[in-house]
Amino acid sequence: MSDIVSLTLTEVRDKLAAGDIKAEEAVAACLDRIAATEPRIKAILHLQADKALETAKAMDAAGPDPAKRLWGVPILVKDAICVADAPTTCASKILENFVPFYDAECIRKLKDAGAVILGKANLDEFAMGSSTENSAYQITANPWDLSRVPGGSSGGSAAAVAAGQCFAALGTDTGGSIRQPAAFCGTVGIKPTYGRVSRYGLVAYGSSLDQIGPLTRTAADAAAMLTVIAGHDAKDSTSAPREVPDFEKAIAGAADLSGLTIGLPDEYWGEGVDAEVREACRQAMDTAASLGAKVVSVSLPHTPYAVATYYIVAMAEASSNLARFDGVRYGRRAPQAKTLEELYELSRSEGFGAEVRRRIVIGTYVLSAGYYDAYYRKAAQVRRLIRQDFLDAYSKCDVVCGPTSPFAAFPIGKMSGDPLQMYLSDIFTISLNLAGLPGLSMPVGLGKDSGLPIGMQLFGPAFDETAILRTAKVLGNALPKLPQPAAVA
Repeated sequence: MSDIVSLTLTEVRDKLAAGDIKAEEAVAACLDRIAATEPRIKAILHLQADKALETAKAMDAAGPDPAKRLWGVPILVKDAICVADAPTTCASKILENFVPFYDAECIRKLKDAGAVILGKANLDEFAMGSSTENSAYQITANPWDLSRVPGGSSGGSAAAVAAGQCFAALGTDTGGSIRQPAAFCGTVGIKPTYGRVSRYGLVAYGSSLDQIGPLTRTAADAAAMLTVIAGHDAKDSTSAPREVPDFEKAIAGAADLSGLTIGLPDEYWGEGVDAEVREACRQAMDTAASLGAKVVSVSLPHTPYAVATYYIVAMAEASSNLARFDGVRYGRRAPQAKTLEELYELSRSEGFGAEVRRRIVIGTYVLSAGYYDAYYRKAAQVRRLIRQDFLDAYSKCDVVCGPTSPFAAFPIGKMSGDPLQMYLSDIFTISLNLAGLPGLSMPVGLGKDSGLPIGMQLFGPAFDETAILRTAKVLGNALPKLPQPAAVA
């Protein structure tokens, strides 16, 4: 790995600002790294190499701008987020020719901050999956072991960051789709509080669950990215009119965890968690205690109901959101259709993959007359109880902590034939989306048995991303750094 792409986002940003590195050099270094690793990783769906180089050259001609926090920093974007004049396919055949004419609000903010967009990263189709095996175009591999999944649905974003293809990437998190791939690939991933980052320009999956957030190499990098993309947006009715702190400055001086109380939920540390995951996370908690944190036990008693609740809510919202892809207004239109009914049926059956069709059917069922009260209404009631569990826990602690996933990255193909097993793998991530609270996954070491990255989650109160970022930064500095992924060395 070249000296440039081995830097963290904040390191390369500071060198760019000082003139030690040119923007064109940073972009070229990432493109070289992509050329060397992408045939094996397959993290990127659409690369805009020429445009990125042209943008960087123009920036170099004007010189570094100290007012732009990410001046010259190359990043990738999950292909469910609109970037003007770039394909936005959601890894689906139904959108294979869709090119938006506008930027998502988070992309506008990144461009205003001086970031250079390299291209679009692979994902599970319409963000529906936990392995990035559901993409209509390619299966992304984990940079640590090419025979294993990178997680999902933001697997392309996580794999690209881990492989050194970019300095940061945007992902989306509906039920853990930033945090779980971050854990599998050994990166930092943060899901902000619902409403903290505008969803304008994000292709919707579950509108009450989706949030955009960054995947990076360090907590400090995540803080820099989140400071840029967060904030109220009048174009998004769910955007929170809350002041956004400078997260990067807020955690800059953090040196220990004195005064912090960390809650360990009993439901996240028991049966079903691989021994190597439990051991790595426990050792991280021991390190936190040595840094001054107080560790207490808490309970999230409705966790066993989270999977059923999440998939009822998410699939119902997916059924509603994906109704717009009908072959009439935009997206794939079946050329052989002779009637309107055939147009709807053929366009959707040919354009959507198996997992997306499955979720649409289930979502339509739970919203249908006679079943709405039995399923969707009951799920909405349990969702409120799950949120209350977190509120009760925060009366005893400042942050909640647990494993991100019960296991490390699994082999490609292991769960693709068993949707229920795949859904159950999200048990530790989905509750936070139902509650609308912020969460961060950070690497805490390599599994003793698998040799793969282990991720640990930090959950914070609403709009207190600072607490989890500060904890992750201090703890990350104290834990051993992960080596370079062997599969792309």
